[in-house]
Amino acid sequence: MTGPENLLERLISFTTKRHGVIAGNIANSDTPGYKALDIKFEDFLNGGALPLEVTDPGHMRPADPGSDAPVQVDGSAPWKDGNNVELDTEVAKMNENALMFEAGLKMLGTRMNMYSSALKR
Repeated sequence: MTGPENLLERLISFTTKRHGVIAGNIANSDTPGYKALDIKFEDFLNGGALPLEVTDPGHMRPADPGSDAPVQVDGSAPWKDGNNVELDTEVAKMNENALMFEAGLKMLGTRMNMYSSALKR
């Protein structure tokens, strides 16, 4: 699949991976020395998530940032035990990520309904 559907699939893949990273942060909120991780949406966009057209078989194909997006250590100041997870921040990130996931699913569903409708005519 190419075009907008591919971008939506990548968005869904990205948000799924980010959800796991954020859940790991929350699960390790009491682990001494644990550093919060995150995958930035900007990295997803800048890492080739926008569909690129391959016009020659010799061209390199872009990597799938949904599966290979870099996991970065959050640079916030740690607590006394060396852990830097702030539950309020992680819950806010989880909510933001859930909204992006739902939006991606809704847009993908709308496109599928358009195709289905066109095939019925």
